Amino acid sequence: MPRFFVGTPLQPEDVLPLPDDVVRHVLVLRLQPGDSIVLFNGEGGEYSAELVEVERRSATVKIREFRDIEVEAPYRLTLAQGIAGGDKMDWLIEKAVELGASSFVPLTTTRSVVRLSGDRAQRRHAHWQGIVRASCEQCGRNRLPEVMPVREIATWLGSMPRTPEEGDLRILLSPRASISFSALPSEPPKGRVTVLVGPEGGFSATEEAAAAAHGFTAVGLGPRVMRTETAGIAVLSALAAGWGGW
Repeated sequence: MPRFFVGTPLQPEDVLPLPDDVVRHVLVLRLQPGDSIVLFNGEGGEYSAELVEVERRSATVKIREFRDIEVEAPYRLTLAQGIAGGDKMDWLIEKAVELGASSFVPLTTTRSVVRLSGDRAQRRHAHWQGIVRASCEQCGRNRLPEVMPVREIATWLGSMPRTPEEGDLRILLSPRASISFSALPSEPPKGRVTVLVGPEGGFSATEEAAAAAHGFTAVGLGPRVMRTETAGIAVLSALAAGWGGW
């Protein structure tokens, strides 16, 4: 059944117009009055609804019932990712949503191929938020992961307490790490998990030292060096499998 994000309050028996972006999807799918759809607003749970009117530029639905369905992972995970070039960031965010990440921090680093600032950074931020919404529609999540604005890694680290709060776990992926991924806890921590991944060229030694000073543990992923778009997804997949995220 088609699922759509609607960023407004929803209540059973309400009749309301759909946003323009959802109307476009309804038209592409050739949905008709009487067809059933699912709506969610990112606050948890979802709503069954019925299309009551479909026009060339508008559509109206009637909300039927609320379903208290949750598919979130049993841990809170932030993916802090050095901005990757091309469409790699789009792919990363899409797949990380499917794997249960609860927030994203796009970071500019010393070796970043792509540097975003000003209007360009704002446009990319809005674009990534759209990818999150679309991915939630596809994978069945009813709570939207947060996408933070683009930040310099030094600024981001400086905004964090140097000592993690009790129960938090901070992981820095590094090919130079002496600790293997298998040494991580077998159970999900009670606090927030933050996974820090470098861009195509990796982090500089200075950046890795700064991360270590803020409580990040450098962890390696074996003898093979993974691409930036592979490393974070591999970790999220392994954590989901080991910690009950799927």
